Amino acid sequence: MTTWTVGQVAELFGVTVRTLHHYDEIGLLVPSERSRAGYRLYTDGDLTRLQQVVVYRRLELPLDQIAALLDGGEDAAGHLRRQRATVMTRLDELHDLVSAIDRALEREMNDQPATTEDLKELFGDGFSDEYEQEAEQRWGESDAWKQSRSRTSRYTKADWEQVKAEMETVHAAFVAALRSGEPATGEAAMDAAEQHRRHIHDRFYDLTHDFHRGLADMYVADPRFTKTYEDIAPGLAAYVRDAIHANADRAADRAADQAADQGADRAT
Repeated sequence: MTTWTVGQVAELFGVTVRTLHHYDEIGLLVPSERSRAGYRLYTDGDLTRLQQVVVYRRLELPLDQIAALLDGGEDAAGHLRRQRATVMTRLDELHDLVSAIDRALEREMNDQPATTEDLKELFGDGFSDEYEQEAEQRWGESDAWKQSRSRTSRYTKADWEQVKAEMETVHAAFVAALRSGEPATGEAAMDAAEQHRRHIHDRFYDLTHDFHRGLADMYVADPRFTKTYEDIAPGLAAYVRDAIHANADRAADRAADQAADQGADRAT
């Protein structure tokens, strides 16, 4: 029977050796054989299972759900049919998105600001006239609100498309840190929080770390914000809040260290 080493399998499937070791540790893909020296060896059956894992991961399914699917007794053909149906759904979604982008590009050529209908098309349930009116009532007199309105009033639909893509990247960074088991005080989580702060700072209004803390608390206190994050990944709302607080603490510590170094320099 032909077998493959972990390095050969990693190269063949375009995954890392570390990933294969992790799959082994969690029981998702356990090599069927071992060499005399105790090294992992993968069989044809193992490669078939890994192929299914790789496809499901590209469809953004979490590892625990992939394990449940693969261990549910469905044969390889059944998995392929399921994966094909999911991909076809994505293709339909992407086709609609391409059409929306094309219309945005046409408007961009005319330098037309995005309309309310454009924003609803781009953000779906994430955009609501009611939310915008409520926000204006709560913060309409603040400098942050005025700065945000000044900036966004000139945004075209293409600008908003980019804003959406940037935020999705931030969300993906939070989800990756959460699902990897990284604590909210870990570097990856805090870096995602800083990316979140910079996105708001650059796109909407000047955002200090202390102001960012207040936003983070609202993500948990307001059920509507909480639902937005929980729909992305269970537990994400609290995780984002804690990561933002940890990042603010990190920034404060760095500022204190810098001040101390400057004081020491002046003393000498």
